[in-house]
Order: sequence, then C-alpha cells, then structure tokens
Amino acid sequence: MLTFRSQVAGRVAATVGAVLLPFGILGYLGMRSAVDSNIDATLMNIASVQAASVTEAPSGTMAFHEWTLTPAEAASAPDINRYAEVWSSDGRSLLRTRRLAQDLPLDRGALARAARGQLVLAQQRMGGIPIRSLYYPLVRLGPAHAGHVLQVAVPLAMRDAMLRRLRLVLLGLILLGTGSAFVGSWWLARHVMRSVDEIIDQSEAIGAGTLGGRIHAQAYTLEYQRLVQVLNTMLERLDNAFQAQRRFTADASHELRSPMTALQGELELALRRERSPEEYRRVIASALEEARRLARTADDLLTLARADAGVLRPRLRAGDLGPVLERTCGRLRSQAEAKHIRLGLQAPRADVYMDPELVERLAYNLIDNAIKYTPDGGAVLVGVATYEERVVLRVEDDGPGLPELQIDRVFDRFFRVDEARTRGATGGTGLGLSIVHAIAEAHGARATAGNRPSGGAVFRIVFPRATLQDAVTAPPSGAAGSARIDAAEETPSAG
Repeated sequence: MLTFRSQVAGRVAATVGAVLLPFGILGYLGMRSAVDSNIDATLMNIASVQAASVTEAPSGTMAFHEWTLTPAEAASAPDINRYAEVWSSDGRSLLRTRRLAQDLPLDRGALARAARGQLVLAQQRMGGIPIRSLYYPLVRLGPAHAGHVLQVAVPLAMRDAMLRRLRLVLLGLILLGTGSAFVGSWWLARHVMRSVDEIIDQSEAIGAGTLGGRIHAQAYTLEYQRLVQVLNTMLERLDNAFQAQRRFTADASHELRSPMTALQGELELALRRERSPEEYRRVIASALEEARRLARTADDLLTLARADAGVLRPRLRAGDLGPVLERTCGRLRSQAEAKHIRLGLQAPRADVYMDPELVERLAYNLIDNAIKYTPDGGAVLVGVATYEERVVLRVEDDGPGLPELQIDRVFDRFFRVDEARTRGATGGTGLGLSIVHAIAEAHGARATAGNRPSGGAVFRIVFPRATLQDAVTAPPSGAAGSARIDAAEETPSAG
C-alpha cells in the first residue's frame, strides 16, 4: 500500500506533468508554425527577386541573379544556399542556377497549377534531404513568359534539426518540472507528516496498562494541535472508562462473592453433623435469602450491562404514572410497617411516555432506598407534580441525608456514602440508584438527588409530559425528551 508521502508526491507530479505537457505541445507547434511561416516568406522574397532577374531582359533571354560568396562565407554558412530552376508548362527544364548539379525534383501537379497562375508551396525530397519548394508563375511579370514557371527551393535540414533540439528541450523541461514537483512534494509531505509520525509512535506506545499516558508530539499547526487535543481527550475518556470498568469488575466480584461465601458457609456448617428439622429449615431459609440476593445482584448487573450496550430500550407508551406508584407502594408497605414508617403517596393524574415495568422498577428502587435509610417511626413521601412540559416524581425520606460533596456521585455504581446508608437492614448492593439513573436516561428523563431543608434526602425523576395529542403519535426519543425537559418552565400547569 502506498504511503501518504508517495500518494501526495505522485499526484502533485502527475498534475504538474499534465499541465506542462499541453504547454510543451502548444509551444512546439507554435514554434514549428513560426519557422515554417518564416521559410515560406523567405521563399517568396527569393522567388520575387529571381523572377524579376529572369524576366528583366527585353529580348526575353532568361538569366538568374547569382549570389557570389567568398570561400570563407561559403564555409561559414553552407546551408544558406538556395536553389532555383525555370520550367516550361510541359515539364522541360529551361534554366537552373549554377549551384544545381541536377534538376530539382518536380511536382507536376504543383507545376500544372502554377502554369495556370497560382502560387504553389510543396514539400519534397532531394537526394534524401527534405526541401520546401515554391512554384512561381512567371506570367505575372509579362505575357512573354506565359507557360514558364519558376521553382525556388530551400533545404529543411537546419529547420528539422532545430525542431528536434526544441523537442528535446521541451521534453527535458517537462521531465525536470515533473521530477522537481515530485521531489518537492515528497519533501513537503515528509515535513508535514513528521508530526503525524510522532503522534502515531506515541499512540502506539500507549497500551492497556499505560492509558494514563498522553501524547506530547510537537504540533506546530492548529490542525495538529486539535488532533493532539482530541486524542488526549479520547485517551482520558478511555482511561476513565477503563478505571471505572476495573472498579465495577472488582465491586461486582465482591458483591457476588459475599453471598456465595455466606451460602457456602451455611451449607458446610449444616453438613458437619446431624441437625434438627428446625435447624435445617433455618439453614435453608438463610441459603434461600442469600440465593435471592445473588439473583438480585445478577439481575442488576445484567440491567446495567444492557444499559451500557445501548440495548436497554423501553417499549414506550403514554400512560398515567399514578397506578404504577400505587402498585409499588403496595409492594413495599409491609416493609415500611415493619419499621413503623409512614409511607405517603400523592399522585394526581400525570401522563408520561413510559415502559410500566421499568418505571415500576425505578420507583421500587427509590422507595426501597428511602425506607432502608429512614429511622423507625419516620416518614417516606412519594409525590407527583405536573408542569407545562414535564412531570416530576419526588421521593423524600427522614434519613440522615446525603453529604453535600458526594451528592453528584450517588448514582455511581457501587458507590456508598457510608456503611449505614449503603447496607441497611436488608444488605444493599449499591446498584439500585445506578439502575434508577439508567432507566431514567432510557426514558429521556433526568434523575437528580439532594437534601431537604428540614433534613433527609430527596430524589427527583423529571419525565417529559405526554399530552393527549402525543398519545396518538410516535413517542419522543430520549434525546428529544431531554431537550423538552431542559426547556421546560418551572411553573405548574393549571390542570
């Protein structure tokens, strides 16, 4: 696979070559046309001079005007020789210059047209040498020379040699320009990629055990600075996620190990000797409680894993939140009465988009958490308030409340404020509030925690409100619901 440097250098060189090639071709064609035009003009001038010389005698005698060159001039300019010959219209040679040892090659078609009064240019060869000929009708200078045609020729060897040199020069310039573009773009790409190579080398050095490392490549441009910043931010998120996963794994192992150890101990103790039926029933009841605890922990972990994988997708439908809360309070009323806790519920009609089973689990975890940390004889209040675009579920208790510096962490997995608040009489796993947060997010809701002015904790779940019109349309997505919550006013609706 080609490197970035090779691709850039190749494409730039190909582009430069594609630009230079047409200019080279056009330049060559233009120069050739100019040279040929100059040769044709020279032939016309020579033909005019020779025609005047041939026809100037009143007697009709024809004679060429011969150029006399010294030996030194002839040696220095051998290609200046011009050839001239006079033909009759039927192709008989009437006169030629003394420089010609033999007749010029005759183009009879051009001769016939010239005999009719036309000026005719022709490309011919003489002894293997290309020549350019002009057929000039002498009848233009008087009727006495009707039927006489003057042929003037010039060798093209110098012209062809010059054009060959021009082709080589232009080809060399094209190759030089293309090669220079390739080398220059290669150097530029190498300079540009130097920071990228440094970033790649430093990124490859960061592994699972060194996620705390960061990239410190020399980025001299804004784009590379942004790339380094983005990569470092991503590494920070990966490091945080890795640390959170490591803590989660350790905490999950601890939570699963504790009931399994207790269950194993109870069973081993029961097998050491014969027991009475009552003792066996006590052991079985204790083992059953630990098994239920294991099942709850496994179920909680599965729910959170589904939330992390993005597959915790509630089947939303518009419904009243009140009946769900009534069922939940009914399930927990005996637990509250065992501690002489007053469990109050105020739930006017409040329509929200929800999955009833998941919302019931959310409410169960919140109310169970409140009962767990409310002292005997206290109160747990569950209420619903309806606003213009949202519905707020509140659960308040008379417990010790939450430390102000740790309120933002109460929804973290396995987070414990203190031993009394995390364990309680029934032994919590530290996952209940995390599941509340995951279910709320799946519904496009927002979960918050705080303290009451009079003491105790308060938890709020803010749902998007479902209107009568919404009940016949598709439910809003979680993101849309959150946007509606954030934009909602704090003023309760009249209804």
